[in-house]
Amino acid sequence: MKRMCVWLAALLLLTLPLRAGAEQRPRVGVAWRSDQQSESFVATCEAIEAAGGEPILLPQVMSADFTYEEGMLVDATNADGSLSDAAAKRVRCNTWQGSNAPSVMEGIAAVVFPGGEDISPSLYYDPQPVQTREGFSAERDVSDYLLMSYCLEQDVAVLAICRGMQLLSVVSGAEMIQDIPEALQAFGLDDTCVHRNEPEEPDAYRDFAFHDVTVTDRESLLYRLVGAEVISSAPSWHHQAVKSVEGTRLKVTGTTETGGVDMIEAVERPDKAFVLGIQFHPEIAVVRALDDTSLCFFTAIVEAAQ
Repeated sequence: MKRMCVWLAALLLLTLPLRAGAEQRPRVGVAWRSDQQSESFVATCEAIEAAGGEPILLPQVMSADFTYEEGMLVDATNADGSLSDAAAKRVRCNTWQGSNAPSVMEGIAAVVFPGGEDISPSLYYDPQPVQTREGFSAERDVSDYLLMSYCLEQDVAVLAICRGMQLLSVVSGAEMIQDIPEALQAFGLDDTCVHRNEPEEPDAYRDFAFHDVTVTDRESLLYRLVGAEVISSAPSWHHQAVKSVEGTRLKVTGTTETGGVDMIEAVERPDKAFVLGIQFHPEIAVVRALDDTSLCFFTAIVEAAQ
């Protein structure tokens, strides 16, 4: 009897790790940003949890090609905070090689790239001078670019939201629009604040704009997720956009008519298992309980994390 009890106890100890592992939620990485208190960032983490996942705030990805002091780049930025041309060239040419991306991604099979600051135009495939003064984070640009290039090369599942979609497009070589109102005005078109509300007062809360998104490809990942040709009242907040994906591996799968122009709202990498970029903010719809559709994006990335 004593021998039987010892055997049963040993069997129980052997199965405990398996039982604990079975109860763990899928781990979904959330790309690093220094300010983790923004509304969209917090909502992104809450949406992952609502979908049954565990959001893992990833550390900053750093490159051996740069010098850092307390996480800040040294001699790699312009006066406006954007990444210098020379530094951006190093990032584009070397990508994640020589960075800590592999260790940051240890145990992570899926990543969400949330919204945030403008991307330094020096990182574009065809670099541009800065045309906007809405704020940059050169450290985040480097971290995101290195992490995105790693995820694409290693075929890690990616959900890229707003800035994240723009970053996916920049890494993939797409053409960018630095400022939507300025771009429309250059063609004699009016910006009707479709993609970002203007604040009622200088210091007032600026809410998200809500507009429909047309799903342009019924064979796309986007259509498989939402199961409809129109995503209604998608929360939106951006003044930059993807202009063209011609010549890249990206495929446009969603648009929104803006001032007579079809603005790109969703892109995918068909050559990858799960890489989806969306310009709108489904995490806001999830946390505000605005619809029954938006959670599908986070359910999908949580499933991919398994």
